[in-house]
Amino acid sequence: MHKDINTLFECLWNNYLEVTPSAKKVHQLLASSEQGDDIINDHVAFRTFNIGKVGLDKLAAHFLALGYEEKGEYHFEAKKLYAKHFEHPDDTQPKVFISELLVEKCSPALQALVHKMVEQVDAGAVSADDFLYSGTHWQVSHSDYEALLAESEYAAWMAAYGYRANHFTVSVNHLSNFETLESVNQALKDAGFTLNTSGGEIKGSPEVCLEQSSTMADKAEVSFTDGKVAIPSCFYEFARRYPLADGKLYTGFVAASADKIFESTNAKVQCNA
Repeated sequence: MHKDINTLFECLWNNYLEVTPSAKKVHQLLASSEQGDDIINDHVAFRTFNIGKVGLDKLAAHFLALGYEEKGEYHFEAKKLYAKHFEHPDDTQPKVFISELLVEKCSPALQALVHKMVEQVDAGAVSADDFLYSGTHWQVSHSDYEALLAESEYAAWMAAYGYRANHFTVSVNHLSNFETLESVNQALKDAGFTLNTSGGEIKGSPEVCLEQSSTMADKAEVSFTDGKVAIPSCFYEFARRYPLADGKLYTGFVAASADKIFESTNAKVQCNA
């Protein structure tokens, strides 16, 4: 496991850029200087399956070893997901949001495909330094991907991309040139970005102390066993946090909003945007 937190996030970021080239354009658009000192990561998100060898806790272990602490848990009944978020005592470090698909709640066909994939993961790989940006440890066909997609976009994304940051998130609170999420969204749209409109462009409100929006995922070419196909990859999120009664910014997540953010990798939403 990584000994240095900044090195880990740098590796995650570079791996994310490989399939999310638009993230660099977002930086150029929102940053107040070439250095981009005001682009601060609010949180980074990961996906997995609730199968022992690769479960949420296995991913979390990489962050707990770096001083992160478990904070909140979230349930997504319709998507059959469970999630936790983690925070570091140094609040300048990004929060971490890890979700897992509750495989046993899915169809026998999906369960069989997912177990076949996870069986190909070497047990030692899960604790390796690079596991969180190691991609897929299995081979799947495009037809398998399509079969998963018909039931769970989440499972299909995992089949294609595996272990990597699903998204990074710009902290709107730290931007110098923008004060509101509305103004960030308008700048993104003016620059030609497509936003996730599931549940509205802005998910959440000042009342729940968190507003979130996101781009729709880029597309990247994935090598399946039966050929290469361009499919949705990763996206960029934007979060504005509001203070609690004690004056400190809310640091948690809102399940109803996160549920809609998951749609950012859904091609069906992309087609309707």
